[in-house]
Amino acid sequence: MDVLIPWMAAMAGGSGGYLVRRWIERRRAESAGGLAGRIVEDARREAESLRSDATLKARDAFFGAKTAFEAETREERAELRRLAQRLLEREETLDRKLQVFDAREEEHGRSEAALSDREREFRTRQESLTQERAGVQAALERVAGLRAEDARREILERVEAESRLDAARRMKRVEEDAREDAEKNAKRILGLAISRFAPDYVTERTVSVVPLPGEGMKGRIIGREGRNIRALEAATGVDVIIDETPEAVLLSSFDPMRREIARIALERLIADGRIHPARIEETVEKVRRDLDTTIREAGEQATFDIGAHGLHPELIKLVGRLRYRTSYTQNQYDHALEVAWLNGIMAAELGLDEKEAKRAGLLHDIGKAVDHEVEGPHAAIGAELARKHGESLEVVRAIGGHHDRDPPTLLAVITQAADALSGARPGARKQMMENYIQRLRDLEAAAARFPGVENAYAIQAGRELRVIVSSVAVSDEEAYLLSLDIARRIERDVSYPGQIKVTVIRETRVVAFAK
Repeated sequence: MDVLIPWMAAMAGGSGGYLVRRWIERRRAESAGGLAGRIVEDARREAESLRSDATLKARDAFFGAKTAFEAETREERAELRRLAQRLLEREETLDRKLQVFDAREEEHGRSEAALSDREREFRTRQESLTQERAGVQAALERVAGLRAEDARREILERVEAESRLDAARRMKRVEEDAREDAEKNAKRILGLAISRFAPDYVTERTVSVVPLPGEGMKGRIIGREGRNIRALEAATGVDVIIDETPEAVLLSSFDPMRREIARIALERLIADGRIHPARIEETVEKVRRDLDTTIREAGEQATFDIGAHGLHPELIKLVGRLRYRTSYTQNQYDHALEVAWLNGIMAAELGLDEKEAKRAGLLHDIGKAVDHEVEGPHAAIGAELARKHGESLEVVRAIGGHHDRDPPTLLAVITQAADALSGARPGARKQMMENYIQRLRDLEAAAARFPGVENAYAIQAGRELRVIVSSVAVSDEEAYLLSLDIARRIERDVSYPGQIKVTVIRETRVVAFAK
């Protein structure tokens, strides 16, 4: 019993606890169910609200898209209507053009038919005229006693002669009008050039004199059995003349460079005192090397003096070689500098490039530095050298044209004038009497070959040729043409420096006697 009571108490306590837990759980479940219901209700209301908002937004978007679509549709329809209208207008325009084209085609067909008719008519008339012309020509040949070819040739010759005389009259008038102004300007420019540049001039000779310290030096120069003088002549290529001239030895050679080498070498041998063949050859060779340096320095000095910068080294060397080159005894180095300065003065007066003109003047006779090595006229050789070493086209043309070898340019004409001024000045050049007389004879003979020439006289030291013609055989216009023909023949057949004036004189003399 005592045991049963505690067990029963335990059973009752367990049942009570179970019931309490169930009650608590039930209350918790009811509270959770209410909370869940409230949550669900809130979610439902929020979902309804969201759905309502989405429906409103979707409806607004739909209406907006519908409105845009309708506006775009209206614009496209309007554009389609405009395109349709333009197509309709173009179609109407094409229809009108097609009608005009059809009308023109019909008119062209009618014109072509009319032209065909006129062409047939023209051919018929041409055949008729040909037959009539043949008949007239035959009649004229019978009357005149000449064939058509002979008559045509005679008419052409007569027309040619008349045209030639008419052209001569016109040329004479134009030349006289141009000469009035050109001569004034030319005299002014040339006078200015001469007045601004008038240097002294020393004529070169073909003999150099080497002074000796005493008469005894002549024997040492000759050497035993003449071996020293023979060695010197063989090494230098000059003639060593030892005569009765006191305390002097003459060196003779047409080549100034050889003569200069011999002069310097002989002076050094005399100063050194050791004169024998081996020493002579050694000294001559050293002088040649030193002279090459002197030549280069002379060329550099010339280019510096006139401002011809950037000149090719080979051209500089050739300019220096002109120092030992003469033409009609005129030193070509000094002549080149003269022409360069004169070119610059005249170019400045005419508004041309002064530096380019000086450059052309310095190089105008550069071909003379090598004309003994290369065949051809020095103007052509110089132009080729300038072209080869990078000179400008104007300079090349001036070099080649300063003796009328190439077509003249303005710079070439200026160079011709400067060349003539430098070479024609009194004392600048000298000639042997025989050559001078022969040149005068050649000038007179060149004019005497023309028909109608009675006499020809070379005057002004060969600078002018006066030709007396028959007034019966030569007219005034023919006299003008004759002067041109004589000038061309002189240019072709006669060698001369500067320029020559040709004057043709035609006069009629009437004599009557009073008794």
